[in-house]
Amino acid sequence: MTNDSGPRQPGARRALGLLLAINLFNYIDRYILAAVEPEIQRTFLSHDPAAMAKAGWLATAFLVTYMLTAPLFGWLADHVRRWWIIGASVALWSLASAGSGLAAGFSILLFTRCLVGVGEAGYGPSAPTIISDLFSIDVRGRMMSYFYMAIPVGSAIGYGLGGAVSSYFHNWRAPFYVVAVPGLILAGLCFLMPEPKRGQANAEVKPRRAGPLDYIRLAKNKSFTLNTLAMTAMTFAIGGISFWVPKYISEFRHQPNLGQINIIFGAITVTAGLVATLLGGIVGDRVRRRMPGAYFTVSGFAMLVAFPFIIAFLYVPFPYAWGCLFFAIFFLFFNTGPSNTALANVTHPSVRAMAFAMNILVIHAAGDAISPPLIGAIADRSNMNVAFLTVSAAVFIASGLWLFGARYLREDEERARNSA
Repeated sequence: MTNDSGPRQPGARRALGLLLAINLFNYIDRYILAAVEPEIQRTFLSHDPAAMAKAGWLATAFLVTYMLTAPLFGWLADHVRRWWIIGASVALWSLASAGSGLAAGFSILLFTRCLVGVGEAGYGPSAPTIISDLFSIDVRGRMMSYFYMAIPVGSAIGYGLGGAVSSYFHNWRAPFYVVAVPGLILAGLCFLMPEPKRGQANAEVKPRRAGPLDYIRLAKNKSFTLNTLAMTAMTFAIGGISFWVPKYISEFRHQPNLGQINIIFGAITVTAGLVATLLGGIVGDRVRRRMPGAYFTVSGFAMLVAFPFIIAFLYVPFPYAWGCLFFAIFFLFFNTGPSNTALANVTHPSVRAMAFAMNILVIHAAGDAISPPLIGAIADRSNMNVAFLTVSAAVFIASGLWLFGARYLREDEERARNSA
């Protein structure tokens, strides 16, 4: 075992690499759907007056099963081998993704997206807890950022792959087939990985089995609660807007080439999101040494800067609007490493998987499970600028919650590390 000055446990980088690859395909799958949504809508909903609202439910169907089953998998991950859970989950969502391409009707497609959600729910709570057990608290923010850089990279690849493959084959179904085989290979590798001991990266933390009261105490943990609420507000905004961006640019802003839009948007997302995610983790780790509550402070100020760029993107003409979108994405992703690292740091290893699971449940139930169909419904009755403006106000709320929560973070970290 190591103390806080020790960087990692044996095999940590191999485990991080595998988890990063899985997370990459996780987000590729999610955003392939967004990239080909206009073609799906034309296939199944071409004469439906509520087509946009119904298409938004494709994202929500995934999120509903994802968030509702996450607590079950979080409890399992606190009690059984997490690599087994991850392997089975990745296999399920890979097969379900292929099933999305085979869907003969909108209802079947909706069902396959529900299965993808169940698969990803098994992976979501387990992966960050393994990283927390393999890397000490002084470098954990940076390592979490490496893991979460799969969000912008995978999202960008999803947009680009979805647009390029569907254009090449003239078929929106093809991209879903492409991701299935690599997913199954990654699932198989999970069953070969050794299970790390819970809490081993922090020698002073006493390992123990979680009891019912431990889960109840999560709600009383101020940093956990405020962090979850802030992540919910951010997810509400970014989840809803990102789902509709290709359609918004193509149809509302009259940029005709959807394939090119997906490629440009993907390139911006991967560049801005990747740099911001990595830099956010590094800045959070360094500022933490001098400032209590640094992870929340960094996240809160990043949201404040992101908001005006979101507004500018809606009104600045193209091609200049692409620059506004770049900076909006950059500052929105800056919080990813710090906020998730704080989530791990303020919870005891015995309940950490459930903490991540409950976080998943809340941020999606009150976040991006609501915003895609809400944007679609508002756009059906008004226009997409009004819809985007309404949803983006949540970025301000996220900033306020993180800045307010910074005063509690150091105390809650110490409590988690010293609890019996």
